[in-house]
Amino acid sequence: MTPPDSAVSVRDLRKTYGSVDALHDVSFDIARGETFALLGPNGAGKSTTIEILEGYRDRTGGAAEVLGVDPGRGGTDWKARLGIVLQSTGESGSATVREQLTHFAGFYPNPRNVDEVIEAVGLQEKQKTLIRKLSGGQRRRIDVALGIIGNPELLFLDEPTTGFDPEARRQFWQLILALKDEGTTILLTTHYLDEAARLSDRAGIIAGGSLIEVGAIDEIGGAEARTPVVRWIEDGVARSERTTEPSRLVAELVDRHGGAEVPQLEVVRPSLEDVYLELVERFDSSARDAASLHAAALDTTPNGGVR
Repeated sequence: MTPPDSAVSVRDLRKTYGSVDALHDVSFDIARGETFALLGPNGAGKSTTIEILEGYRDRTGGAAEVLGVDPGRGGTDWKARLGIVLQSTGESGSATVREQLTHFAGFYPNPRNVDEVIEAVGLQEKQKTLIRKLSGGQRRRIDVALGIIGNPELLFLDEPTTGFDPEARRQFWQLILALKDEGTTILLTTHYLDEAARLSDRAGIIAGGSLIEVGAIDEIGGAEARTPVVRWIEDGVARSERTTEPSRLVAELVDRHGGAEVPQLEVVRPSLEDVYLELVERFDSSARDAASLHAAALDTTPNGGVR
């Protein structure tokens, strides 16, 4: 089933809880060495998808392969090829940072250097500190360090920079880009869309348990969603226009103003966040319309019948 260059392959993935469809007909591939961002609102199905691929949750239907193995049947050798950073671990920590990482490194056949990992997550000054005495953000860095200490072929990052300050986030990005350069395949979930845009090759957007869009970071949403918007003030009125030729429009506006500055002129090129929000809003609107039509169809007539 899996294409030869794929690290992850998912076909028609479904997960139900009773009568509730948490995931339905989700399909995508992740190439080896690729960084793939799985994006979506809270409750959309991201974590369920990842937990199935990690082998922590059974699927209801469909097929999945991770590094050539069905994750529902993966053994210890397969799991040693994965790195996993969960949203939280609840680690209290009676060991120091160095002790914990050294201990976990012993579980893997080809671990990363402990000193390099400590430096990569910015905990050099805390390496002899008990984990329970670290701040929440510092403990989050331990989660990341434990995820990469085994030198994984495939790294799952579930909201990895939650609690990081801006400098720590930038340092983490450099670490992930370095892992990517080494050939590590990465599956990332994050609510920081700038993070997804910076780190990922492609993204998939999940909403309501469905994969509503998938594509390259600079192409997702299609050409229309990427069309620049020119905004300005004219005659005291805020105006805007979408155009594929923003330079031409700006030149026309400057000419119209006799060469003077155009008030509050700006050219906005939609970011991944802009495209994401538009796609999710469009999906939500369609879902509401469908629900309204369904409710109308079930309305009872005055005599108690069903239309």
